[in-house]
Amino acid sequence: MKEQPLRTTVIGSYPFPGWLEFACQNLEEFGEADREEMIDDAVVAAVHDQSSAGLDVITDGEQTRLDFNLSFYGYLEGIDLESAPPRRFGPPAHDQRGKHKISWPFEAPNGLGTVDDFRRLQRLYHGNATLKASVPGPYTLSGRLLPNRRYPDRWAITEELIPIVRRELEELVAAGCTEITVDEPSMSCYAHKEDPKRFVDIFNRTVKPIVGKCRLSTHLCFGNYKGRAVGLRRYAPMFPAFLDFSVDELHLEMATREFSELEIISEIAKTKDVAVGIIDVKSYYIETAEDVAGRVRRCLEHAPADRLSFAPDCGLSQTARWAAKLKLQNMVEGVAIVRKELGLA
Repeated sequence: MKEQPLRTTVIGSYPFPGWLEFACQNLEEFGEADREEMIDDAVVAAVHDQSSAGLDVITDGEQTRLDFNLSFYGYLEGIDLESAPPRRFGPPAHDQRGKHKISWPFEAPNGLGTVDDFRRLQRLYHGNATLKASVPGPYTLSGRLLPNRRYPDRWAITEELIPIVRRELEELVAAGCTEITVDEPSMSCYAHKEDPKRFVDIFNRTVKPIVGKCRLSTHLCFGNYKGRAVGLRRYAPMFPAFLDFSVDELHLEMATREFSELEIISEIAKTKDVAVGIIDVKSYYIETAEDVAGRVRRCLEHAPADRLSFAPDCGLSQTARWAAKLKLQNMVEGVAIVRKELGLA
């Protein structure tokens, strides 16, 4: 159980500043020192927006990650990155992202980059918010890699990734990270057609070395590619199996689903904390503070304040920055309204 009731937090990602988007398309124009300076400046911007909103928990906004999975594949030796997506035109969908061949047994001799990212955040932030890191879990990380003779299916690829992700988590804790989200949206997207207990086994083996050494959570959403979901948007297929995840907190996507299945948080709250997604990252309607307060009150009908945190549904990387700023500000203000009503302010 967390120390602060009704915490405000985020999943991980935050929109890039426009100038960083431009720079990433023209990296050959910049030197190594220029690129490092740009990353620092982008993290400062993301931290500024989050801390100005008044969040209790912040991240570096994942400003080094051009793509949720691809940015990590660059750290893996033994993968041939596809140079072009199979489909370039038409409505956006996941088939516009390439899959990649495994050329030999792969490894990450220098880690996945999250430790350096966290140390940068430590260096650049000087406030009182909790600093969180987010790492994709092995099943999600396996999603864009093609099976071969050595790895005949996605499960085999996942098994090869488990020790790589596990080592990254251990090194994050050693670097002083006290809060980590192991992001496994692929598990929630496919729980309706795979054995959810198998997902629990994979997840728990991955995080076992850090259980009890940091505040650990996972994010269970239904995908967000250009504002579109990927999986069946129902939590029922995941539970009760996912109650056995070795985590302190489960992050759930609720706002974009109009709080369907909200009652499930009452069962989760018996043994874990719940971070409820009360901001819709796929909509440009800007929730007012009173909208947020009303949603918080609804959640309190199902779970006690000391079990609840509040966050956007998903990462904010695919939401325009102006909207992300307003949404976070109003989320914090709305939660503060209810804190005051409960005498927690």
